[in-house]
Amino acid sequence: MQSIASGVGDLKKVLSNVKTRGVLGEYQLENILEQILTPEQYAKNVATKEGSQGHVEFAVKLPGKDSDKVVWLPIDSKFPIESYDILIDEYEKGDKGAIQAARKTLIVSIERFAKDISEKYVSPPNTTDFAIMFLPIEGLFAEVLREPGILETMRQKYNITITGPTTLSALLNSLQMGFKTLVMQKRSSEAWKVLSAVKAEFNTFGKQLNKVRSQLNTASSSLENLQETRTRAMERKLRDVDAIDVDSAKDVLELPDKQEEA
Repeated sequence: MQSIASGVGDLKKVLSNVKTRGVLGEYQLENILEQILTPEQYAKNVATKEGSQGHVEFAVKLPGKDSDKVVWLPIDSKFPIESYDILIDEYEKGDKGAIQAARKTLIVSIERFAKDISEKYVSPPNTTDFAIMFLPIEGLFAEVLREPGILETMRQKYNITITGPTTLSALLNSLQMGFKTLVMQKRSSEAWKVLSAVKAEFNTFGKQLNKVRSQLNTASSSLENLQETRTRAMERKLRDVDAIDVDSAKDVLELPDKQEEA
């Protein structure tokens, strides 16, 4: 128990450092992106707004209206651990007034983060008309959801969608299915183009084949005519020629003797 308590204390010290806390949130966000998307489908430290020095931690690449245009979906992790810790402490004390005050402080920090993300990173048409705020702890996300209408308020007022680890994974899975559908549509279009080209070429091939077959039929008819008609005509004429002996035939045809051939 002492070891566990010591470990929890060390973790609190780590999380009390703003920079370290930001790194942990970014690490968890990157881990989720790596598990669901391919490296070509998202980028890190993206400048989504022209003229702004801000770089969003991660942004998902979405296809634009033009085939070469990329539309970014900004995703930024936020970790208001101080407000969350105060709220948890007030829960343990059981003071309803203090709990409400701590909850209000947490929601104010969430709204401040939402405004910051919206102003820095949301810039249509370079980006989607909304961005995602990622809360790296499910308990923190659950506490934020307890505020009535918080999600609708963030969307309408700042164009921000709040997610936790589970909801972000579900959202990315939906996007991945959309990417696969888009790839299938592109492949189907390419396949249709290939089939159209093959069809056109097949028509040309059929015409050429018919032409060659016609030429072959003509050649065959010519050969048949030569073999049947001309050969028989020559044979009939040759019947009237007197047969001569072999030696005389050799002299007439000037054929060499066997000894000369040897």
